[in-house]
Amino acid sequence: MKFSTKTRYGLRAMIEIASNSSDNGVLQKDIADNQQISNKYLDHIIHALKVSELIYKKGKKGGYALSRDAENITIYDINNAFEPGICVVECLNKSFHCSRENGCEAKGFWGNLNNMIINYFKSITLKDLVDKKVNIDA
Repeated sequence: MKFSTKTRYGLRAMIEIASNSSDNGVLQKDIADNQQISNKYLDHIIHALKVSELIYKKGKKGGYALSRDAENITIYDINNAFEPGICVVECLNKSFHCSRENGCEAKGFWGNLNNMIINYFKSITLKDLVDKKVNIDA
């Protein structure tokens, strides 16, 4: 399973915004420079984050700020700004029909793994990442 570039860059942009303490928010050009994301590509990311109501623009010449506190934004929220949920295998998608669905011994395994990933994404907040409270064991 792979997460899209938009999701990964969106997470980086959100960390950048959450880490900034300016009353004027963070300018898009500063996010692009600091995170080494092209401004054109960042336009798409910013749009998705705004549509998902995770960020807003502070005035005409202001930058971007979080729409709610960082401790109330989960990684799952950010992922859902770019992806329609998490699905590790196609057969778990409700719109997918598999002829082996009723007798598949592996479906429970994939479903449990999918739920573990979703629960992990829901358990980590943007504040946890900003405060570096997530251990990296890899």
